[in-house]
Amino acid sequence: MRGHLDISAYLVVGPENTRGRPVPQIVRDAIEAGFTCVQIRSKTASARELIELTAQAADVIAETGLSDRVTLLVNDRLDVVLAARRRGVRVDGIHVGQSDIPVDVCREYLGKDSIIGLSARTHDLFEYIKSADVGQIDYFGAGPLHETSTKPDCGLGLDGRVITRSFDEIAELARLSPIPVVVGGGVKLADIPRLAGTGVDGFFVVTAVSEADDPYSEAVKLVESWRANRPRGE
Repeated sequence: MRGHLDISAYLVVGPENTRGRPVPQIVRDAIEAGFTCVQIRSKTASARELIELTAQAADVIAETGLSDRVTLLVNDRLDVVLAARRRGVRVDGIHVGQSDIPVDVCREYLGKDSIIGLSARTHDLFEYIKSADVGQIDYFGAGPLHETSTKPDCGLGLDGRVITRSFDEIAELARLSPIPVVVGGGVKLADIPRLAGTGVDGFFVVTAVSEADDPYSEAVKLVESWRANRPRGE
């Protein structure tokens, strides 16, 4: 699982962000367009619903023959990952925030081969990136680039205000981080050229794909722009 991690084009999706369309169809559109990582995230779905959504996403990835290239993660819910695996669902790992279940607990239950992503701390980001113990995690999620309605608490500082990140700050983050970094938060197609040039390892989006009129077409544009604007050799 950890050996094929590619966070260059990363979709976060749940039933509240699809304009009523099935989550598996959005997942299919994204991965067929070239997305390399899918995270199932919902603050409204029950545990059973999340298990089913995870199973459906895994089925889509398998049906398209991309199980060795596309990573499937679940946001926050260790219980969902474990229950899905018990059903025989291929789930590669979990993404957690600073206030979610601790990383060492995730690693203990999921094993050494699972992928664990962690949202980087906001209020002391650069000091945190330089000093964090990364022995148990595989990548940092950082941002937001812009304020976003899909996760209003993204990037909240200690004073309760959202701290967005400039492209210069993101480039510095990429330089300092000892592990891969994926950046999101309101990312749109117009942001991709500059974001690709910062040196981070990928971008993540929600509504830019999941709420698009044509999710597949928008996903293709995002992937093509990322690839076209990456420095040579990366």
